[in-house]
Amino acid sequence: MATLIETQPAAGALSNDEILRYSRHLIMPEVGMEGQLKLKAARVLCIGAGGLGSPLALYLGAAGVGTLGMVDFDVVDYTNLQRQIIHSTADVGRKKLDSAAEKLKAINPFLNIRKFETRLSSDNALELFREFDIIADGTDNFPTRYLVNDACVLTGKPNVYGSIFRFEGQASVFATRDGPCYRCLYPEPPPPGLVPSCAEGGVLGILPGLVGVIQATEAIKLILGKAIP
Repeated sequence: MATLIETQPAAGALSNDEILRYSRHLIMPEVGMEGQLKLKAARVLCIGAGGLGSPLALYLGAAGVGTLGMVDFDVVDYTNLQRQIIHSTADVGRKKLDSAAEKLKAINPFLNIRKFETRLSSDNALELFREFDIIADGTDNFPTRYLVNDACVLTGKPNVYGSIFRFEGQASVFATRDGPCYRCLYPEPPPPGLVPSCAEGGVLGILPGLVGVIQATEAIKLILGKAIP
């Protein structure tokens, strides 16, 4: 079994430990050393550490995204555990940010995790988004979803979008330089009460895992600047 030895890489380089960790990326012509360094330099902000945010953050962190920001203000509840795989039974009652950061660091100690324990609002969205390259939307309500879209448009940040409902999910990338935004597809939110939340209507536990992984894939494609077959 290989033994990992902590080393200090030069700026813009990978340590020996990172080269070993990401070796299956490095041998791929679509990623290689250049792509892995892009991942290391990337800054992705995940809105939410719940159903979508769990697989999204886990795979971005494992892939080597250098700085991973997370915005959440909730605590882990028993009803979360059926789908929010970044949290465990022992985490019930803990802040989701603390629980998520612990798991992410256990997977990849090279991660720079930035925790924002706050509710995303029109007062802080623009300031938060400016510090990151890509915004990954894991929200579960329409007001925040439209806020994420509008702040992405105003700051020029790509919006890696995902949403879930019972057995159905959606994922896309909005607000790129030459692409449409979420409001182009859905100009106005539905009337209050028309679309039930997960707590009201339920959700198949595996569904946010599927959609969150698609979001992670799209974020990595944006970082690498190329399509992945």
